[in-house]
Amino acid sequence: MNETFMKEKPVFPLILSMALPMIISMLVNSLYNIVDSFFVAQISEDAMTALSLVYPVQNLINAVAIGFGVGINAVIALHLGAGDKKGAESAAAHGFVLSALHGVIAMAVSILIMPSFLRMFTADETVVDLGVRYSNIAFSFSLFIMLGLFFEKLYQSVGMMKETMISLLCGCFTNIVLDPLLIFGIGFFPEMGIEGAALATGIGQVVTMAFYLAVYRLRHVTVRVNIRNFVWNKKMAFRLYAVGIPAALNLALASLLVSCLNALLAAYSQVYVVVLGIYYKLQTFLYLPASGIVQGIRPIIGYNYGAKEYGRVKSIYRITLGLSGLIMALGTVICMVAAEPIMGLFTGNPETIQAGGTALRIISAGFIVSAVSVTTSGALEGLGKGTQSLIISLCRYVVVILPAAFLLSRVMGANGVFHAFWLTEAVTAAAALAVYRKSVKLTA
Repeated sequence: MNETFMKEKPVFPLILSMALPMIISMLVNSLYNIVDSFFVAQISEDAMTALSLVYPVQNLINAVAIGFGVGINAVIALHLGAGDKKGAESAAAHGFVLSALHGVIAMAVSILIMPSFLRMFTADETVVDLGVRYSNIAFSFSLFIMLGLFFEKLYQSVGMMKETMISLLCGCFTNIVLDPLLIFGIGFFPEMGIEGAALATGIGQVVTMAFYLAVYRLRHVTVRVNIRNFVWNKKMAFRLYAVGIPAALNLALASLLVSCLNALLAAYSQVYVVVLGIYYKLQTFLYLPASGIVQGIRPIIGYNYGAKEYGRVKSIYRITLGLSGLIMALGTVICMVAAEPIMGLFTGNPETIQAGGTALRIISAGFIVSAVSVTTSGALEGLGKGTQSLIISLCRYVVVILPAAFLLSRVMGANGVFHAFWLTEAVTAAAALAVYRKSVKLTA
């Protein structure tokens, strides 16, 4: 592999070559999320409600894994762009050790708090029992989640996108195949219900991790993880957390938002809690192509910034913004045209389908403009500017949407919560452009 291709290859083909494998893998991953919800919905609406209530904690664990991984990705890419391979390998070693530690802590804490967490949102003990049974198994695999994300970001930082894609596809296809087998007890598999869905997810994560390790052993990886000669370096750990903590908070804020909105919507009807849970499963599918592009450009924008190729940094940002806008425009059309049929995939309750169709059309009005904040936040993380990226996410997930949802719900009922989404995206897009122009000074 040409180790300097990220600053030599033409920008548009480079973005496509880095982003397309990520888009494919993220789309398959989002397909798994939808298939998982579809099969769980066949158990009962209580099971779907339990899955919706567990989602924020699942998202929090993923946020920590992905956010810290973004820090690893950015620091390695910046060192490689500056020609400092030793610094890149130090970042990789620190990232591996800290990711393992995060996995153990996440497993212990999430399993411990889950019963109390669920009772904050429902008094239905059937829902609580289903949620605890699901989460006890799902969260037992937290170490595999953290280390899997470490290897994913390590490979992305050196441009090994195809290897990352194949690893993720193996895990996702394992999930999809095992879901119905373990949930319904098909063939010689035991009928496990909601616990089968959790176990299928965990086994898929193990398969992904196993493939990463096989690639690491069999292929040449530019940056190696040298644990035997590991020496703790406070400055390196600080650099990883300086990007990783804001990036994790960016993602974790979504969990806070869902929990707060669930509390608002539960005052009207549990139907709206189910609708919001379904929407966030769909949002994964709708936003992940754009997120895949952002993942693809993080290492190259960081590499070129480290190499002082500022003209290329500008081109990468502009092209990514245009591609993300096109993807979100397609998502808008799909949601406007087929809202009820989409909701009908997850529930047979006519009231939920009707309420969900209305909500999906309202929320999708903000999809296109959201491309600005999604692209800008990802670019800032790739440039090592985690705090600035966090400012954008605070606007998107806390500062604007929560007051707007509260006030609009008082005027418009439950639909007021959904109107807060598009209003927030418009305000945040303006804030994102202002933050980017102020914090990124580029001279070609």
